Amino acid sequence: MPPKPKITKTMILNTVLEITRETGFEAVNARSIAGKLKCSTRPIFTCYANMEELKEEFLDFAFEYYSRYAADYSKTVHVKPYLLFPMSYIDFAKKETNLFRLLFISDMDLDMSEAKDFYKELGNEEKANAFSQMIGVPPKRGKEIFLDLFLYTHGIAVLTATGKLSFDNRNSERMLQNFLDLNVTESGKAPASIAQSDKQ
Repeated sequence: MPPKPKITKTMILNTVLEITRETGFEAVNARSIAGKLKCSTRPIFTCYANMEELKEEFLDFAFEYYSRYAADYSKTVHVKPYLLFPMSYIDFAKKETNLFRLLFISDMDLDMSEAKDFYKELGNEEKANAFSQMIGVPPKRGKEIFLDLFLYTHGIAVLTATGKLSFDNRNSERMLQNFLDLNVTESGKAPASIAQSDKQ
């Protein structure tokens, strides 16, 4: 009889991803993982000291999955570059609801007591600087708009993930564009970069 395949961390993490996507992270436990892998619970606790350690590693694994999802979004959907982040975020909430709930509602790693705390999170400043260039505003103003856009987008995404909102992509894009048109400058007049893209 051939030996049973060794259970690896990658196999466990992919199984947790599968369970979470199907029924939510609440359904993840040693027994449900072992059931999917058709093994005892022993290999799980050979790889991980406990379920808390597994969850911590899985959150990073799941966020990598989201990052790939967001990167692939631009290859399948035609949307203005400065709307890629918010549109992919909302789409993820709609299509990967259970993962979105885990990553961006129950275990969201963001602690804000004031607006500037948003930029303590790794990568947010770089995203805001790129966004500023795309919409044609100075970096300081761009950071303000990017944070406001994130909060607005997060609200739409949470309402989507909790089943309170069911907008299609066209409606979501229109709302985000209207938000930017009103907030890009103090006067409400969009810079040339946005005005030109609206005509395309």
